[in-house]
Amino acid sequence: MKRFFAISIVTTLLSITHLYAQKMNTDTQIFHPDFRTLKVQVENDFMSPPIIHLNGNDRITIMFDELSDDVRYMQYRLVHCNADWQPSMLLDSEFVDGFNIANVDDYAFSSNTFIHYVNYLITIPNDNIAPLVSGNYLLQVFDESDPDETLLQARFCVDEAQVTVTGEATSRTDLGVNDIFQQVNFSVAQNQYKITDPFSELIAVVEQNGRTDNSVTLRNPQRIQASQIIYEHLPQLIFKAGNEFRRFETVRTNYPGMHVDSTRYIGNSYNAFLQVDEERASASYLFDRTQNGRYCIDEYNSTDPNLGADYIMTHFALDVPQVMNADIYISGELSLNHFDDSNKMEYNYDTGLYEKTLQLKQGSYNYQYLAVPHRSATPIGDTSLIEGNHYETINEYVIKIYHHTPGSRADRLIGSCVVYSGL
Repeated sequence: MKRFFAISIVTTLLSITHLYAQKMNTDTQIFHPDFRTLKVQVENDFMSPPIIHLNGNDRITIMFDELSDDVRYMQYRLVHCNADWQPSMLLDSEFVDGFNIANVDDYAFSSNTFIHYVNYLITIPNDNIAPLVSGNYLLQVFDESDPDETLLQARFCVDEAQVTVTGEATSRTDLGVNDIFQQVNFSVAQNQYKITDPFSELIAVVEQNGRTDNSVTLRNPQRIQASQIIYEHLPQLIFKAGNEFRRFETVRTNYPGMHVDSTRYIGNSYNAFLQVDEERASASYLFDRTQNGRYCIDEYNSTDPNLGADYIMTHFALDVPQVMNADIYISGELSLNHFDDSNKMEYNYDTGLYEKTLQLKQGSYNYQYLAVPHRSATPIGDTSLIEGNHYETINEYVIKIYHHTPGSRADRLIGSCVVYSGL
């Protein structure tokens, strides 16, 4: 019996080791084809990244639709993740106050729309689930009859705010001044928080406009000066500046909005044909106040656009010569900043245009075209080919500082800040 028990323990440990050896997909993503418009944000703060304070009053809202006439009975759970967004070694009871499973019970039906849907809302923390520790969190939604099949998932962060992070994004870079790059520099004030060895315990992550493909992770600061931990003049923190996001509006179905050429009702839904886009890499920079890649659901005649906005087949067209060594993607929050078939442009030999149709809810949208080279081991979208890079571009950079002490089983998020270039 003892031998059998020992073998069982070894088998269990090997299974756990195998689980953590496999890299888990933790991107904000929709897996089921009937779901749309996954939106993750701080409650009542559209322009902030999805980061809330531990034991604070702010909350995360996660909203999404299912194209259906009936309610689906769903539940959700939280997964605590390290700085690299892979699951930490914490037990559920160590990072969740309450039982780590709850019902998705806040829902409403669409009103006066041609495409019927059910709108769902999850707010964190709530009476059933509240994060106990800081760090990265992945919320997974699943059908209550099949908990092993994730329908969609969303990232958010919980910040302890133990340290003060300040920074800048400047066009004065180590590769040149006022050119095509922007460089991020920042410092961390320890305050009264104890960091024994910043060169081995801290992990800094910098993201540009909510993108994960070109995010930067730093394991070492440049130097320590008194109580300040300095990250500056680091080549990893030089980003291509890109260009201001393109914009369009579909808040009305009876009148073409911004950058919409025409709207038509075809089949069983409305269609919006956007004006044909052109490459901007060779054009001069033009300032535009954008939402840094975000979208906002809106319908001009609805008291609650989340329920009154319809779904529109939105047709994109890009007039550039066919690119032979890269794929072109529509990027932004509207595509969850992913690179897959759902947002990959297809070259139409008859029209000589890159084309793609996305089913999008009515609203105001930001987007850009990114080129991803073929056979890229780690796909990173490039702005150089179509959008161009201009140092004047206003980009949003989110800086997050994680603390991993020796022997710990999870990374704590101890500070964060947002900086903008060109402001």
